[in-house]
Amino acid sequence: MKFFSYILSPIFGLVFFLLLLIFHPLQWLGLKLFSQNGHQKVVDVMCWFLVKGLLFLGVTVKLINKHNIPKNKTIIFVSNHQGMFDIPPIIWFFRKYTPKFVSKKELGKGIPSISFNLRHGGAALIDRKDRGQSIRELVKFSKNINEKSWSAVIFPEGTRSRNGKPKPFSHGGLKTIFHYNPEAIVVPLTINNSWKLFRYGKYPLGVFFPITIETHEPISLEGKKVEDVINKTEQVIIKHIKE
Repeated sequence: MKFFSYILSPIFGLVFFLLLLIFHPLQWLGLKLFSQNGHQKVVDVMCWFLVKGLLFLGVTVKLINKHNIPKNKTIIFVSNHQGMFDIPPIIWFFRKYTPKFVSKKELGKGIPSISFNLRHGGAALIDRKDRGQSIRELVKFSKNINEKSWSAVIFPEGTRSRNGKPKPFSHGGLKTIFHYNPEAIVVPLTINNSWKLFRYGKYPLGVFFPITIETHEPISLEGKKVEDVINKTEQVIIKHIKE
């Protein structure tokens, strides 16, 4: 299997970086000509191409959704985190909810397309070494998703799992987002297998496996204790992680 990894990884790498280079100026045009809505449309299309680009590695991505997610409520997607390729499928599959991410500040510069989207697309870029900045950024983000009818996506583990095994959830960011969106709906997501892309390290990439994103029963925040919702969300996500 690793033999094929060495053959297919350079092909995928070329396709991936070409897509980022192509969509960087397209994002700029979308933003300048059609404001944030135009920018978001470009990002959605880019993420479709990035998801389909994984086929060069023999990797498929599938959404498993057996639940009705309302459109007239603020949605907070809470997910485990296994790798950088968790993000494009979430943007594409849930595009009608306009998902915005909580991300580390370092990703906001230096990466074509990705950094531009994070800086101009409504993400929260937090500095993990600066608690004050992190809180201010999360408060701003929490108010924005409420006022602009966006959805939020947060990975409470903080950093990705390199072997698929979940890390303990940090509750601070969730509490802040919940506080400013008390009528929101929480949708737990379980991501499986995306960590296998980097099972050998940065190179070569893993090949020939399926990535799945599974939604679980939405949880309304109204009338519930925040800690209870967080604990329930964490439990259902972890329960469906496949090792």
